[in-house]
Amino acid sequence: MNWAFLQGLLSGVNKYSTAFGRVWLSIVFLFRVMVFVVAAEKVWGDEQKDFKCNTAQPGCHNVCYDHFFPVSHVRLWALQLIFVTCPSLLVVMHVAYREDRERKNRLKYGENCRRLYQNTGKKRGGLWWTYVLTLVFKIGVDATFVYLLYHIYEGYDFPALIKCEQKPCPNIVDCFISRPTEKRIFTLFMVVTSLVCILLSILEIAYLIGKRCRECLHSVQHSRHGMTNTISSGSNLMESNSVKIKDKNSPQTPAPSYSVAVS
Repeated sequence: MNWAFLQGLLSGVNKYSTAFGRVWLSIVFLFRVMVFVVAAEKVWGDEQKDFKCNTAQPGCHNVCYDHFFPVSHVRLWALQLIFVTCPSLLVVMHVAYREDRERKNRLKYGENCRRLYQNTGKKRGGLWWTYVLTLVFKIGVDATFVYLLYHIYEGYDFPALIKCEQKPCPNIVDCFISRPTEKRIFTLFMVVTSLVCILLSILEIAYLIGKRCRECLHSVQHSRHGMTNTISSGSNLMESNSVKIKDKNSPQTPAPSYSVAVS
């Protein structure tokens, strides 16, 4: 496991994530990846070798194991972690694409030219849609694998005794799973962390959409306020001009002289 690459990926994605996204990354890398690498692989070990059946019939052991464990838990979780973490790289790649465009624009028009983006890492325009779509994809991946785990193994429980009557078994044989309680605990842990990640992704989408709607309403109110100020200033200017014209056109009556008033 290349921990340096993992640390660089975590820091790069954290740089452009919201608070919900940072919590999501912490749960994925600290509680899911590390638990998977350090503990889960050792708990499962060689599953088929530890799967015991009380028969010596050739092929019965393999058939029973394949019937109850068509896909390994460890390999299924490995696929889930790969699919759920790869979309985060799209955000980093999109930001890198923006920075490259900004660099080429400065090289072409000079350092004092107008910038294409005020902030290449700010979630606006296409980057906002990329970020939201990655969240939707993460929710879909986690929900799909949680359902597959339940559907394939018919629940998240590990019984200590399994009855098998698949051919070429001569009759109903008893098969035993090694460390069923320990495997049940780790399975429930991985399922619960997946559900927590789904909840965090939903909250992050709601936060991004609410923030975007609030900014749109603020911009609309700001534009209306500016238009109202413009109209009011224009009406005040027209009123002042009309008063000046009226004062200019009104006749001025001369005051009567003193002699006329005495007479």
